[in-house]
Amino acid sequence: QVELVESGGGLVQAGGSLRLSCAASGRTLSSYAVGWFRQAPGKEREFVAAVSWSGSMTEYASSVKGRFTISRDNTKNTVYLQMNSLKPEDTAVYYCGISRTDFGLGYFGSYDYWGQGTQVTVSS
Repeated sequence: QVELVESGGGLVQAGGSLRLSCAASGRTLSSYAVGWFRQAPGKEREFVAAVSWSGSMTEYASSVKGRFTISRDNTKNTVYLQMNSLKPEDTAVYYCGISRTDFGLGYFGSYDYWGQGTQVTVSS
């Protein structure tokens, strides 16, 4: 069984930055692609960013491209999401998930395990 724990969320003003972490226990993250999704109240969970198991490939939603950066440190079994130039519309619960495949990472159904999420609130 694998456990994913997200951290680093909080309240920040528009234009500010946060770095989210996704730490894994029970499995080695280096064997999986990792993605970040978010869900705002009343909305469906949406793709934010993903990184392949090797770290050589990344994908971003158009709404965050150029502002967010996903990276991984396999020595620490952790994946990060650096979020800069935050906007009020980035407010959501952010979830990380892991996938056995590097394909279809923009789709919720491609992921095998999920964390419990961390709240990000951006004030205007």
